[in-house]
Amino acid sequence: MSQKTSLPRPRSLLIAVSAAVMGFALGAAGWALAEDHSASAPVTVPSVAQAAQAKKLVDLPSFTPIVDQYGNAIVKIDDSDTKIVGGQNTQNPFPKNSPFYQFFQGFPGAQSPQKEKMEALGSGFIISSNGYIVTAGHVVRGMHHIIVTLTNHRAYPAKVVGLSVRYDTALLKIPAHNLPTVQLGNSNDLKVGQWLLAIGMPFGFYNTVTQGVVSALDRSLPHDDEYIPFIQSDVPINPGNSGGPIFNMEGQVVGINDQIYTNDGGYMGLSFSIPINTAMRAVHAFLEHKKLTFGWLGVDVQEVSPQMAKALHLKEPVGALIASVQPHEAAAKAGLRSGDVIVTYNHIPIYSVGQLPPLVGDTRPGKTVPVGILRNGKPETIEVKVGVMPQKMRHAEAVKTADIHRLGIRVTTLGPQESKTLGIHHGVVIESVYPGPAAEIGLTAGMAIQQIDQQEVTSPQQLAEIVKHLPSNEPIPMLVRQGQESLYVVVHLPRH
Repeated sequence: MSQKTSLPRPRSLLIAVSAAVMGFALGAAGWALAEDHSASAPVTVPSVAQAAQAKKLVDLPSFTPIVDQYGNAIVKIDDSDTKIVGGQNTQNPFPKNSPFYQFFQGFPGAQSPQKEKMEALGSGFIISSNGYIVTAGHVVRGMHHIIVTLTNHRAYPAKVVGLSVRYDTALLKIPAHNLPTVQLGNSNDLKVGQWLLAIGMPFGFYNTVTQGVVSALDRSLPHDDEYIPFIQSDVPINPGNSGGPIFNMEGQVVGINDQIYTNDGGYMGLSFSIPINTAMRAVHAFLEHKKLTFGWLGVDVQEVSPQMAKALHLKEPVGALIASVQPHEAAAKAGLRSGDVIVTYNHIPIYSVGQLPPLVGDTRPGKTVPVGILRNGKPETIEVKVGVMPQKMRHAEAVKTADIHRLGIRVTTLGPQESKTLGIHHGVVIESVYPGPAAEIGLTAGMAIQQIDQQEVTSPQQLAEIVKHLPSNEPIPMLVRQGQESLYVVVHLPRH
């Protein structure tokens, strides 16, 4: 901890004393004026008792009871590993008892090397009095020597009981007893606009309290977090808050602070938390020493844009559009196809593509659920027996040429090597692209066309025949493949 040392500065001291004397004189004069004025018109000053009786003009919530009751159940998590940081080898020319020692230490490059904690830092909360602690998975992932510090500054070594990357949740255990604990709530009961309270250790500051409201529910984020239906809030969260709890007004933990949307590393009004129901699914599996499994349909899905909705003859752009169906998986066995739009899952409406993965992932493998779809604009319900997500995400496995002038491309037969590389069994490969509709929508050589106007493409000649009879200047859905991803695009064909 740094200390501030004042150095004697005669001129500044003289000015300060002079100002103090002048202030006293002015104060005395003001007192005299007030005394003279009070003789003719006494001044009434509100008493402390009267101030206490003042009525609140705005009734805002008080979070003090939550902090008082559960604040001691929040912990700091960091790594005991240390590293040498800061400073150069410049030596201070003055001895430590010199008044100029601290002055010189303030110059850049004058500090001596110091041992400091590594930047890995987060928060957590105690769920059982015998030392079980929940935090975000990324907080402890990669840590070698985890240290948990309580609010009374007692530190304990911790071991990882379990960690789920997909749920970004970890369970720790410390050798302690009779610990304070939090109360867990039900994140399914959250509503947009409700108050939330976060307690954590941003930048290592113990028990920092911030508040806000639920901004949105069931938010989907890219990358590895598609199986978490995030709670979005405007609760200020900073580095070190990750893994800490977020409370509702009943003092119940409803989420785990996980990440923020930022351009500079600081809080910008967009915070995301893992729902406690999602996290506890992982925690229960860890406690019971069971393997954490996820439901699996075996489909690639994408958002339905307004243009795509028009091309698929849908009334509105809602649901999750199936871009590809993996053979021998749950969706394929049930009869789901590319081009189907999933609008309900187990009777729950699907408004956007991000809602589907968490619902499927939370489904017990082997359970049969009704899946509502729109096929060619007509509603259907298909019963799907949910499968088990494979340990490694896998895609389905999957020479003549033709010029498709209306598209502006030259395509060739899908060979064994292309089939293996792209992971598909049918379609044609784009050999070259020249000016035309295909180039306008970004198609490039090496991509494959699997479907057009909801018709499976099996050969270059068949594609040419289909395109020949398609209408002009209307949105036509086309399923293309690049790498291991399939995507629907919309193309407008010119007149012949």
